[in-house]
Amino acid sequence: MLINKGITPGEVVTIKTTAGEEIVARLVEENQVGIKVSKPLCLTATKDGIGLVPFLFTTDPDAEITINRDCVMVLAPTIKDAADTYVEKTTGIKLAS
Repeated sequence: MLINKGITPGEVVTIKTTAGEEIVARLVEENQVGIKVSKPLCLTATKDGIGLVPFLFTTDPDAEITINRDCVMVLAPTIKDAADTYVEKTTGIKLAS
C-alpha cells in the first residue's frame, strides 16, 4: 500500500483552474489563500501536440506568483514525463530517460 505524503515545496505540480487552464509549475508554498509557484507554464495545443507556453507573458518568467485558491479546481503532482519536460524547458537541462 502506498502512502500519500502530499505535495511538498519544490515539487513540479499541475494546477487546473476554474477557467479551464492547466498550469505546470514548481510549488513554492500553499496556504488557505493561495498557491505560490515559480516559472508557471500553461498547456496549449500545437500542430505537433501538447506544448508549454508562459502562463503570464508580461511578467518576469522567473517571478514567483500566487494563484488565488478560489480559482483552483485541482492541485496534483505532475507525472514524471511531463515534469521532466517542464524541467528541461525551464532550466535548459536535458534529462536522461
